[in-house]
Amino acid sequence: MDSVLRQRLCVRLQPVKGQEVDTQKRRLCSFVAPKPRCFVWSNGVPAAAKLSIMSLAIGFGRCFRRRGRGAERSAVVRAGGDDRALQQMDPELGDMLYRERERQVRSINLIASENFASSYVLQVLGSELNNKYSEGLPGARYYGGNAIIDEVEQLCKTRALAAFRLCADDWAVNVQPYSGSPANFAVYTALLKPHDRIMGLSLTAGGHLTHGHYTSQRKVSATSVYFESMPYTVDKQTGLIDFDGLRKQALLFRPQLIIAGASAYPRLIDWQAFREICDEVGAFLMVDMAHISGLVASEQHPSPFPYADVVTTTTHKSLRGPRGGVVFARKHLEQKIDDAVFPALQGGPHNATIGALAFQLRQVATPEFKQYCQDVVANCKALADYLTRHGCSLITGGTDNHLLLWDVKQEGLSGSKIEKVCEMASIIVNRNAIPSDTSPVSPGGVRLGSCAMTTRGADETNFERIGSFLLRARDIANHVQSRSGKKLVDFCKCLSDADCPEKEAIAELRSEVESWSSSLSFPT
Repeated sequence: MDSVLRQRLCVRLQPVKGQEVDTQKRRLCSFVAPKPRCFVWSNGVPAAAKLSIMSLAIGFGRCFRRRGRGAERSAVVRAGGDDRALQQMDPELGDMLYRERERQVRSINLIASENFASSYVLQVLGSELNNKYSEGLPGARYYGGNAIIDEVEQLCKTRALAAFRLCADDWAVNVQPYSGSPANFAVYTALLKPHDRIMGLSLTAGGHLTHGHYTSQRKVSATSVYFESMPYTVDKQTGLIDFDGLRKQALLFRPQLIIAGASAYPRLIDWQAFREICDEVGAFLMVDMAHISGLVASEQHPSPFPYADVVTTTTHKSLRGPRGGVVFARKHLEQKIDDAVFPALQGGPHNATIGALAFQLRQVATPEFKQYCQDVVANCKALADYLTRHGCSLITGGTDNHLLLWDVKQEGLSGSKIEKVCEMASIIVNRNAIPSDTSPVSPGGVRLGSCAMTTRGADETNFERIGSFLLRARDIANHVQSRSGKKLVDFCKCLSDADCPEKEAIAELRSEVESWSSSLSFPT
């Protein structure tokens, strides 16, 4: 909050008489939304009624200290997300943003790759850092006026190393990749020649497109276009990575690089086993920890850094930062990685994103973030236990991290059908391939994640309730399928029919979900 305006308004939040204030959770507000609590202003007016007015006043307070044209627009931009002001300037876009925020508030978000950024992260993303162009690295730019930008990027790099307890003498870091996919391709560009060989976890086993995915008809990922890729997989019985199979394949294929990491793997990963295989065949070990980087930073997952040559990550999933990418590399690979990011693949970095990441990495280094990640894992395990107790089949039988894979094929359904019904009930999930699938196009699984709802303050009991909502959605899907048959197109047609008998049950579930989700705090 603007300190001068705060003093003028004499803003002072006080707890309602008789209600205990959880001071620790109030300290967490920069990255974890606490559960709703009733606060009042010192004059007795409910705080909730003043939030939008206060945000707008702060913006105008800043505006009044400015001179020259554009002050009114500045007030709108800095008004803390006042939807009415934006709607006046751009009604069409303003309405879309308002409706999207309402959707996020009212729905249960179980997308494992999504999270809610704090208002501080969003503030930096919308700051003047966005205005500067800065090709090159700190101290070696191709444009003038970058002295402060250099400070911001160097701060981000220093905090990135600190967040993962790395020594700058041993590790380098590049925070300029626009997202995770460009970060991965920068590594391939840096360490490989065209048509060199790589190995990554297959998509149906939980891997990622950028790890070399292709089909019998075409090479889907650019990785498989420019390099020769061979997937390794998991044991069909346990769902765990088949290291014996990987070793045999690697000895035959002789890859120059092996990728460890996944987008839908619910268990801890044995980095040492990967290292031993890489050493045996003379390959680089690249770790893609995009999903679990927050858990690694908070020591809820074993660190890959003692074993990897290069580590990549996104910054918005379990790290809860802006949407960006990072590459960590052994010091002797630093120049190759930097040259691959720029000028080989990118132009000027997105400085607002780098600044927002710098802020979030400061939060990552706190005890509160470690507690948050502990809650993320505990909540996911609570959801897994609830579904298992109610007869659901989970890939690997459970979870060790922030996500789980629900095998709905065992229940005669498909991931697409569950996703469709859930979305109609304001439960946001994604269909996902599972090891028994022959193609990721028609998946038999649903991926569920706990990061986003943990950010909103949900606990283990809440996640059991979420489990009950999911089972009701499954039952509705079964009823619809009993009338429509197995084909997805017929299933969707049945749901869209005006006289669909399940619409009442969906509406009832949606009402309960939205009422419950709206009662949770939304990150500020």
